[in-house]
Amino acid sequence: MPASPSGALLDELRAQSPLVHSITNSVVPNFTANVLLAIGAAPAMVDIVGEAGLFARVAGGLLVNVGTPTPEQREAAEEAVESALDAGTPWVLDPVAVGALPIRTELAKRLAEKQPYAIRGNASEVLALAGEGAGGKGVDSADTTEAAGPVAVELARRLGTVVAVSGPEDFITDGQRILRVANGDAMLTRVTGGGCALGSLVAGFAAVRGEVPPIEAVAAAHIVYGIAAERAATGAAGPGTFAARLIDALYEVSSADVAASERLREEAVAA
Repeated sequence: MPASPSGALLDELRAQSPLVHSITNSVVPNFTANVLLAIGAAPAMVDIVGEAGLFARVAGGLLVNVGTPTPEQREAAEEAVESALDAGTPWVLDPVAVGALPIRTELAKRLAEKQPYAIRGNASEVLALAGEGAGGKGVDSADTTEAAGPVAVELARRLGTVVAVSGPEDFITDGQRILRVANGDAMLTRVTGGGCALGSLVAGFAAVRGEVPPIEAVAAAHIVYGIAAERAATGAAGPGTFAARLIDALYEVSSADVAASERLREEAVAA
């Protein structure tokens, strides 16, 4: 079976093995690094002021995750984003638990104005980032993807970026198009770092995007990750075995698997 565009990007990622710079929360670095290694990218977690900016210049892609924003990490994140913009490094914002918590909310809103390649979060995080909600239940969403969809479209238009809303069916928009990805498994919500690692994967796919429209590169990351999650959940006894099987599934998934299993559809943007 011929490779799909998403499968072709997976092949390109493995061929290039991009360096993905992740400034992420203290709960997930190991899992995030293993996800990147399994898919074929090269992970690096550089969040020290004075080094983060230097590293963002040489990385293929940058993730900024605001899950545990210590004072130094906040400064390092802003340093890295400024360097990424100067160097042309695509960067991804994951606004973890924004809304009710003021420090991360202020930081995420400030960073969102700095030309992210993509913003990836759950429905409550996207609503709060847009000023339309109070946030979720900690890191979990209290809102539906459908509720966040119109807000995501407007946010993408205003910021000139791609906004990806994770849910039972992921909603991805650049303000002009909407792509929905139905691949995935609910077990991802039972593993620490399930969503955070996806943000790093988006940065990896952005690093090898070539002429592919950003919305399609972001969707490709969701498709590949979702297919791996479906395979990992089959036969998993629970979250522990699922996490290990997810790493294996990411390592094993092929472009032919993506062509055979992707569940992607496009819908019109409401006028």
